[in-house]
Amino acid sequence: MIRMMSPALRFDVLSLFPKSVDGFAEESILGKAVAQGLIEINSLDLRRWAEGKHRETDDRPFGGGAGMVLKPQPIFDAIEDISTDRTQVIYATPDGEPFTSELAKELSHESHLVFLSGHYEGIDQRVRDHVVHREISIGDYVITNGTLASAVMIDAISRHIPGVLGDPESLENESFESNQLSHPQYTRPHDFRGMKVPQVLLSGNHEEISKWRENERLVKTERIRPDLLNANTQS
Repeated sequence: MIRMMSPALRFDVLSLFPKSVDGFAEESILGKAVAQGLIEINSLDLRRWAEGKHRETDDRPFGGGAGMVLKPQPIFDAIEDISTDRTQVIYATPDGEPFTSELAKELSHESHLVFLSGHYEGIDQRVRDHVVHREISIGDYVITNGTLASAVMIDAISRHIPGVLGDPESLENESFESNQLSHPQYTRPHDFRGMKVPQVLLSGNHEEISKWRENERLVKTERIRPDLLNANTQS
């Protein structure tokens, strides 16, 4: 568990696998942001709130079916215990609203986000109906548990918090920030095994470089994600 004083945004991850949170929270950009007090990331074991000798968090689904379902009691108790009047509870689930750059930016303005990580066959519907504020999907596929999805969202959200990225321009030029994919990037050497860097990038003419990058973004988006350009037209 990593704690800092008065962060811009506090993340709490409720999970059956809390140790899986610590790794991504301690490394690279997120680790630096935590160290600087810009964000706080807490990994919380859902079993802490489970009742009974064995602290069981799941049970068989009513009506039958394969797998197990997370019980409402430990989740309700955990969220009630850690929430404030400014808490937003997010359930990471394949059948939620799509996670996008715009949504990441929106959530970066919150002060406390609780990520509920599902497992097995999901969670009791009463949790979704009464304590979850948003249900979000990182893609049309199923993964082992929601902790992985929570990690993806925390990373993307944190990048929109001032100070987390060393250079704010990095965020502006990334994919999806203008409904376009990112332009190609090159570094030294300018000639590698006969593969050369486009001459315009060596020219020092920043206006021409900007035009080249804009065109490359457009061409790449048209080729790979034309739906993004259609979204621009409709907005």
